[in-house]
Amino acid sequence: MMKQGIGVVGVYVNDQDEALAFYVDKLGFRVHTDVRNGSYRWLTVQQPEQPGFQLGLFKPGAPIHDEATAQTLLAMVAKGAMPPLVLSVVDCRASYAQWRERGVEFTQESVDRYGSVDAGFRDPAGNGWKMIQAAQPSRA
Repeated sequence: MMKQGIGVVGVYVNDQDEALAFYVDKLGFRVHTDVRNGSYRWLTVQQPEQPGFQLGLFKPGAPIHDEATAQTLLAMVAKGAMPPLVLSVVDCRASYAQWRERGVEFTQESVDRYGSVDAGFRDPAGNGWKMIQAAQPSRA
């Protein structure tokens, strides 16, 4: 029996090849699906530790959007106007150092906040990410 739930969440990107290189080479995701139907490309990646969930890297345009809508969406993404995405990590400071070395441009260094550690970065299209290390249970 198939479980119900969300399997794919998409982000808009202006260049799918550039987005693919960023998510795979810099963040360590892997390609799940990469298929084309004419000019339309369904491209998804996933975290190796989360095989039941995919991140879609979708370029606005035909057949879903007209050209004006596609340009508006890309402009909004580039300005950081889309809702932020959250990535859970085991060690925020270590991930920050590793990804910064790989060329990820951070908008916020790793900081202690509310009992956890978080940092912020954006992908090449402008999608904002929060990288959060889970709070450690307090020891009494």
